[in-house]
Amino acid sequence: MSELTFTSRQQDGMNIHTLSTEKFKTNTVTIHIALPLAEETVTKGALLPNVLQRGCAKYPTQGEMQRHLDDLYGAIFSAEVMKKGERQVIQLYLEIANEKFLSDSRPLLKEGMAFLGEVLHRPLVEEDGFTERYVALEKESLVKRIEGLIDDKMRYANHRVTEEMCKDEPYRLLAYGIKEKVPEISPQDLYAFYQDLLKTAPVDVYVVGDVKEEDVLSLIKQHLVWGRTDTDVRPLPANQYRKSVVKENVVVDQMNVAQGKLNIGMRTQIGYADDAYVHLMMYNGVLGGFPHSKLFTNVREKASLAYYAVSQLESHKGLCMIMSGIETANYDKAVAIIKEQLEMMKKGEITDTELTQTKATLSNQLRETQDSAGAIIAMDYNGRLNGSVRRLEDTLNQIGKTTKEDIANVASQVEIDTIYFLRGKEDGK
Repeated sequence: MSELTFTSRQQDGMNIHTLSTEKFKTNTVTIHIALPLAEETVTKGALLPNVLQRGCAKYPTQGEMQRHLDDLYGAIFSAEVMKKGERQVIQLYLEIANEKFLSDSRPLLKEGMAFLGEVLHRPLVEEDGFTERYVALEKESLVKRIEGLIDDKMRYANHRVTEEMCKDEPYRLLAYGIKEKVPEISPQDLYAFYQDLLKTAPVDVYVVGDVKEEDVLSLIKQHLVWGRTDTDVRPLPANQYRKSVVKENVVVDQMNVAQGKLNIGMRTQIGYADDAYVHLMMYNGVLGGFPHSKLFTNVREKASLAYYAVSQLESHKGLCMIMSGIETANYDKAVAIIKEQLEMMKKGEITDTELTQTKATLSNQLRETQDSAGAIIAMDYNGRLNGSVRRLEDTLNQIGKTTKEDIANVASQVEIDTIYFLRGKEDGK
């Protein structure tokens, strides 16, 4: 499998990354606008992409936007907000057919770029602010989205353990912002925030498809440039992922739930750019990343103590999260057996089957990312955000060479920070 790599350059205060490949019949364009995750701005950052999707000067309603996208052979457009470590990222996404595969020679990429330019640079504005009606509707929607988190108990428990672990760190914040801050935002406040972002926030534009770099650069200059230079851009602060654990913290919440949620947050002291990061990926895979992992096999299957038991990495922040669903009465047993698995990892008590299956499954998972333009972009952007763009081939080689000792070395650095338990109110303990 030949690896797909980007050609990158700086132009007009933006980082532009082009991947010319015949692998896809569509062209994919993403625009990432990054800002520090901060209490003062996170709610505006969450509200902004939803307002931009509502309409722009040329296409003032969602219906008119959609009709234009349909006219572009069913182009797909979305705008969303993400949390990547201690950064909040606003992403605009466009996937559009490549005219090389159509009988119509209409320049679809050019028209797609023009559409993105309309959305970005000519939003719907009135009285020095975004359209009041759209802002009001999206504020209401954002409040419901934040409130709705509590209805998904798995996500809610994961948010709560993060909130408790990172009380004094920006990472405690939801990507969707703070509910109490939503009413304070006026259309004028949001528009002023947006104008500041356009001038100072780091911007990465990605284009993937059967395209020529010089054509991409020309289209971006024509439609996406907004008169700024590299010196205007405010660099992002580094992600903070090393923090020692003073003591193991236990937090219990009560709620009307049929199934308890036991989440354990751990600090690994390893970041995405560190040499040991690939060994950390293997650690997570052996511990709880896959159906053959220790948590699934020993906690769920053999001991029958959990409805589910998995682990995942928060790679931008150096955290490893264990998530499980249990009966409240089994709390002590479940905590004990999970800690047993962590001790086994530290001692290097990993079977040959666990090691080989994790290598194979993780490698296949990474190879599959090459089948999606969006996944290819996400992997590259994650690397750039963290100061280390990893070549897939190098990562696969490192995975293949990882030993039980390498995993044990990672495990020796992993410490439990917070044990969070969401239990039912009817339980009498």
